[in-house]
This record gives sequence, C-alpha cells and structure tokens, in this order.
Amino acid sequence: MPKTLQAFPWKSAGTYDDIKYHKYDGIAKITINRPNVRNAFRPQTVMDMSHALNDARDDEKIGVIILTGEGDQAFCSGGDQKIRGDAG
Repeated sequence: MPKTLQAFPWKSAGTYDDIKYHKYDGIAKITINRPNVRNAFRPQTVMDMSHALNDARDDEKIGVIILTGEGDQAFCSGGDQKIRGDAG
C-alpha cells in the first residue's frame, strides 16, 4: 500500500502567515493555510507562496512541488473578496 502524504516525515522549511511549507526527500509541499475562508488568497498569501516557490526552485534537491490547501472544503476559492474593499 502506498504511503499517504501525511505519513511522510515532512520537515518545516520556513514560517509563514498564510501557508505551510515543508520538504522531504526531493519534494516541497506548499499548503495554503486559510481554511476559514476556503483558502482564499490575499496579498500576504501571494507573497508567502512566491517566497516558498522561489526557495523550492533554487533548491537543487527539490524535483517536485506539491501545492495543496488546508481543510476539506476547498483547495482555493480564489481571491479574498473582503480584501478588495469598497473601491473594488
């Protein structure tokens, strides 16, 4: 039986506000961590993801990047409309 992603001994690759970033055995896993808003992204989320993606790209040991979302409601519902404000 194959291992599930949760069974891997992931190691934290940084501390971020809106994502979780882990690495294991040539794999980088970036998890959008805003399940209370169905992982809607805001500017901070984009900055966090950009930093993690750049780090994974520059790490010669990484050959695969997994992008996922926390919770069981949605991978990502798109942009957080509350951030747009009245001006759109």
